Amino acid sequence: MQPAVRVCVPTAAVLGLFCRGCLSRSQNWPSPRFSSLSRQMSRWNSMETSSHPPSQENPRVLITGGLGQLGVGLAQMLRKQYGKENVILSDIKKPPPHVIASGPFVYADVLDYKHLRELIVNKRITWLVHYSALLSAVGEANVALARKINITGLHNVLDLALENCLRLFVPSTIGAFGPSSPRDPAPDLCVQRPRTIYGVSKVHGELMGEYLHHKYGLDFRCLRYPGVISVNTPPGGGTTDYAVQIFHDALSTGHHECYLRADTRLPMMHISDCHRATVEFMQAPECQLSLRTYNIAAMSFTPEEVAQEIRKHLPHLKVTYNPDSVRQTIADSWPVRFDDSNARRDWGWAPAFGLEELVSDMLRSIRDKRTNEGLPVS
Repeated sequence: MQPAVRVCVPTAAVLGLFCRGCLSRSQNWPSPRFSSLSRQMSRWNSMETSSHPPSQENPRVLITGGLGQLGVGLAQMLRKQYGKENVILSDIKKPPPHVIASGPFVYADVLDYKHLRELIVNKRITWLVHYSALLSAVGEANVALARKINITGLHNVLDLALENCLRLFVPSTIGAFGPSSPRDPAPDLCVQRPRTIYGVSKVHGELMGEYLHHKYGLDFRCLRYPGVISVNTPPGGGTTDYAVQIFHDALSTGHHECYLRADTRLPMMHISDCHRATVEFMQAPECQLSLRTYNIAAMSFTPEEVAQEIRKHLPHLKVTYNPDSVRQTIADSWPVRFDDSNARRDWGWAPAFGLEELVSDMLRSIRDKRTNEGLPVS
């Protein structure tokens, strides 16, 4: 008796049309019913191509963990393209008033499978962006909770995406690499072997997503983010958070105490480049993707290099170095640069911000923010 096989069916399909990605794999499945299905699908696809234009319906997007560093900004970018009501932020925390005013927000706990399923069905979700996670340093302080959120929560999302044929985006990270990985640069495909629960969970996510894509046709997409630098969200427990805090300190007290050595080089990216990469990747046709997980890069710098660039604007900045053993050990196991040549070739990725542009933009934005809030500027 042949095992049951789940076939991915798109939300916008009519007359039971199957996802093309799933159909292409159905020819290799060891079930006799798929040979007739393939012939029937060929006839349906021919009819669709000749008599019906492709659907232009906007995606319906759900973002989990939406109140973290990345969710609100990504929602803003997606809402400009697809409409305010088509992009739904979610989290387990109460949102601030400006988030409520900006568009739909719902409570969603990724560990609550039933409720998440109801949201996907009732809100007619077609794209799912899964940002819920505990970051590197926080995860090391609470491994059990990190395992629960980063792995169990991920499995809930993977199952629901497969069941409902969603386009699923799960970010990965510089932390998915380990001390045995190539460091300068780190390619897309190499030995990873991370040594944090955050990194282990991200490698697990990469492999599970790729497995479900190859096995069942799940439209899984993953980008390995470098350290992401932004103004609007406070640091959230990541190893690269110094590169956000140093700007706030430069404009408030004029002094920053760095928890990494002065020469610790890591890949970094301005948040607007990160959002744009995510949107462009989600929009890329499947036929352009040679991989399911890509590195994306913009720049790579040390704490001393970013401090020197800030001093071009604020010469009084003082930086002292007091390496934290946990974060320094994590940083020393990570790549110093990403090789993102596959992303550039396959779907046209190119960053807009280098170090000089990033520093100018961050200082201007934080200065404006502090001024608007009535706070002193150093």
